[in-house]
Amino acid sequence: MPLDPRLADLTARLIARSRTTRAAYLQRLAEARAAGRLARGELSCTNQAHAYAGMPDDAKFKLKVLEAPNLAIVSAYNDVLSAHQPLRDYPDWLKEAAREAGATAQFAGGVPAMCDGVTQGQSGMELSLFSRDVIAMSTAVALSHRVFDGALYLGVCDKIVPGLLLGALSFGHLPGVFVAAGPMPTGVANADKALVRERYARGEIGPDALLDSEMRSYHAPGTCTFYGTANSNQMLLEAMGLMLPGAAFVPPGTALREALTRESARVAAHLAGSAKVVGLGEMVDEKAIINAVVALLATGGSTNHTLHWVAIARAAGVQLTWDDFAELSAITPLVARVYPNGDADVNAFHAAGGTGYVIRTLLDAGLLHPDVATVAGDGLAAYTRRPELLDDALVWRDSPTASLDDDVLRPAAAPFDPEGGLRLVAGNVGRAIVKTSAVAPDKRAVTAPALVFHSQEALLAAFRAGALARDFVAVLPFQGPRANGMPELHALTPALSVLQKAGHKVALVTDGRMSGASGKVPAAIHVCPEAAAGGAIAKIRDGDLVRLDPDQGVLEVQVDAAEWAAREAGSANLAHHHYGVGRELFAGFRQLASPAEDGAASFGQPD
Repeated sequence: MPLDPRLADLTARLIARSRTTRAAYLQRLAEARAAGRLARGELSCTNQAHAYAGMPDDAKFKLKVLEAPNLAIVSAYNDVLSAHQPLRDYPDWLKEAAREAGATAQFAGGVPAMCDGVTQGQSGMELSLFSRDVIAMSTAVALSHRVFDGALYLGVCDKIVPGLLLGALSFGHLPGVFVAAGPMPTGVANADKALVRERYARGEIGPDALLDSEMRSYHAPGTCTFYGTANSNQMLLEAMGLMLPGAAFVPPGTALREALTRESARVAAHLAGSAKVVGLGEMVDEKAIINAVVALLATGGSTNHTLHWVAIARAAGVQLTWDDFAELSAITPLVARVYPNGDADVNAFHAAGGTGYVIRTLLDAGLLHPDVATVAGDGLAAYTRRPELLDDALVWRDSPTASLDDDVLRPAAAPFDPEGGLRLVAGNVGRAIVKTSAVAPDKRAVTAPALVFHSQEALLAAFRAGALARDFVAVLPFQGPRANGMPELHALTPALSVLQKAGHKVALVTDGRMSGASGKVPAAIHVCPEAAAGGAIAKIRDGDLVRLDPDQGVLEVQVDAAEWAAREAGSANLAHHHYGVGRELFAGFRQLASPAEDGAASFGQPD
């Protein structure tokens, strides 16, 4: 199928816009590679001896004579996060497979991995976004020894994959393969879980019943099964060709998962040992970035990626913008219904055809670039296949050409919605992102008086006091990256959902974030400029009439223009957000954070 001309035009404009910065990035990669294929030969004898001291004798010999590529393993393993607990055994598997492929592998470093599910609604959530940048820096530290010719990146969840990818791009001359862990088995249905949370918010059940439901929902090793940021990460990595085809949603603890993990090492060894090495930074080009955004929009993925993939693109010299997201959303059909955009979980998504089906139908519609470099070879067509074990051997077969469950997956020619799951809204408040794929069309547009809160705790207290039984737009300024680290405000979802179900028109406007599991209440998030940077969201007062209409792209306060221009912005005492649970250590991150529209990154990009 020929490329959709609208996609071709947007891509051409992105390439033109990025020409200078992309060229500078590629030049840096060329300089990093100039020493030759096995760069560790540049190191002094003492440098090398330190790096090889703990290796087995046969590996030392290969490393000493520069006989074969050496792979770095960078892992987010811990056993607090169910999604990362399976990674415990991966390094040994990867080292064995690398040796079988004639290479060596070393565990180069671990990166921190915190769970937004554990910190949701808690003060620790204010470290979450910046943990992405810590992970990026930790990845760079792991690779800085410069004894590696390729890398394997082990991570799954929210900020972890974006952080690993940001760090990997700083060593983009090295080939790299991402290695997932897969989802946990299906527990309590996500819709039922949401109902239990709403009953708890209404005071109909106590904490014991809520905890029982939550523990039956999150109950085993593997990724949470809703389609939040963690599982969106995996979809995007496949669409960019940075992990093995069909690997995203194979469960942990299975023979197929182990086989895919071992194969990842063999592929990385092959890529690192090739006569013409293609680095990860060369794979992550404008076309690959566009493919990631289209896959996100087509599946109703996480709003967090309007931050992360802007930062990732810019780390690779690609000038992706929110306008690109909006333009792509207008031409991308929604082909998946996975919770919170439907009733199914990612296991049902995988069973219905999964990533291979999504990529196939989007390729057939001309909405993905087929001519990209991937870890599976040239061309995205390899990602229309899914892995299987045949007599204990790993093979790939074509994914279904038709959906195996029309309630979960549909073809691009007959989608759930002709447009993607995200909208850009703008007006006198600023610019913001709205996730529409989970919001019923008749609930999307809200015009109602503002109620301003400076914390989610204050809003929830008002809800418990019965003060919110009305139409209103909840406005939460001073939740942006410079204010308090831009926490997710998903803890508000049950209360706002209860009010919406009671027949009230409700919406949320904030410079903070919502979870990748954000649901049925319209929410304009990531408002830019943020309140702490002088943004107009800080001008909103109780009673101001606020109009949010994502289908029309509108976010505005209906106040006389002269009065609005003259009105002073409000302020907030943020001191208590700047200490405790380590927040004092992140003062520099808050001060340096770029606007959400630029990726909310605490580090600048090279000139």
